[in-house]
Amino acid sequence: MPSLKDLKNKIASVKNTRKITKAMQMVSAAKLRRAQDAAEAARPYAERMNAVMGGLASSVGTSASAPRLLAGTGSDQVHLLVVMTSERGLCGGFNSTIVRLARAKANELVAAGKTVKILTVGKKGREQLRRDYAANMVGHVDMADVKRVGYVNALTIARDVLARFEAGECDVVTIFYNRFQSVIAQIPTAQQVIPAKFEAAAPNALYDYEPSEEAILADLLPRGVATQIFTALLENGASEQGARMSAMDNATRNAGDMITKYTTIYNRSRQAAITKELIEIISGAEAL
Repeated sequence: MPSLKDLKNKIASVKNTRKITKAMQMVSAAKLRRAQDAAEAARPYAERMNAVMGGLASSVGTSASAPRLLAGTGSDQVHLLVVMTSERGLCGGFNSTIVRLARAKANELVAAGKTVKILTVGKKGREQLRRDYAANMVGHVDMADVKRVGYVNALTIARDVLARFEAGECDVVTIFYNRFQSVIAQIPTAQQVIPAKFEAAAPNALYDYEPSEEAILADLLPRGVATQIFTALLENGASEQGARMSAMDNATRNAGDMITKYTTIYNRSRQAAITKELIEIISGAEAL
């Protein structure tokens, strides 16, 4: 049975922890609004750009002049997995769900005899994946100094990925991130960006393109990769703040429950100690 002093120290410690979790919850709530607005504002642009490129791609088809980013290398032996997570923890299962999806994909590819390479964005993903896939990791992008995600950050990652593809280091590139749905719901997503994949669209016969569809796609596809990565970073940012807000809210509630529990135990122990002292005093008085 812990002493009254130990219980008092525990209550004080949990109260201090509750102050921290409550403060983190409020900070995440403030950041979430901005991150959510940015993610939702980027969706129409990304969807429209994909629709335009999808229409062009359906016109080009599988012609020999199709850009390599659309047609691919003709092989799918080497897969590059770009795993995007956060730099900080204390955000519930946000990072674990992304890593779990990436690990499942990597296991599936390895079982099929494919070569897997991993590029991590964010410290938490690297820490988890290097336990099993340290030999497969080919690069890391540190986002610790990035206070607010911008297109330039996505462009840096896109250039790295495109350079690896052009150098023949990979045949297929897939990005992994969490798509923001609500504060308590984030959807782990795997999206192939190279070769580009689009939803089925009817060939657009209403327009004549100058230059050709192939030339336009050759220019648009690298931008499309950067746009998809930028959208994924924004979705991740909103998902991270939502997950952290929810996790800190749960932590604050749990701390309150622990304070109530320890306070009850403290009061009972204190009452028992006082009762014992009174009994001893009465017993001593009767003995005189």
